[in-house]
Amino acid sequence: MSLIALDYFYTLIHLLIIGFNLFAWAFPTTRRLHLYGVAITLGCWLILGIWYGIGYCPVTDWQWQVKEQLGEQNLPNSFVKYYADKLTCSNINPEIIDGLTLGSFLISISISLYLNFFRKNTK
Repeated sequence: MSLIALDYFYTLIHLLIIGFNLFAWAFPTTRRLHLYGVAITLGCWLILGIWYGIGYCPVTDWQWQVKEQLGEQNLPNSFVKYYADKLTCSNINPEIIDGLTLGSFLISISISLYLNFFRKNTK
């Protein structure tokens, strides 16, 4: 697989993970799986973060290795920051991006916990 194809593959994986983490709670068939997905993400951010820095994502690490081999430099810590900058053609404050990412993630987890454990089943 070429490096360019691998870069696209990692971008697709990132987008799928982000989409799943943000919206899979909305579908009854994926609600339980959503909890596992966000738990894995949170584990990477916090547990692996002990060694690699809070917010660590192995997929980002792997993709940045590919991008560096492709000649990109000065990559941010966050995939979301990278693509927000790319889409807006600007340099958005990383603290804003991190805050929006964390806030969206926490809202998604909260909704998922409510739907999985506290909402009464009405069948």
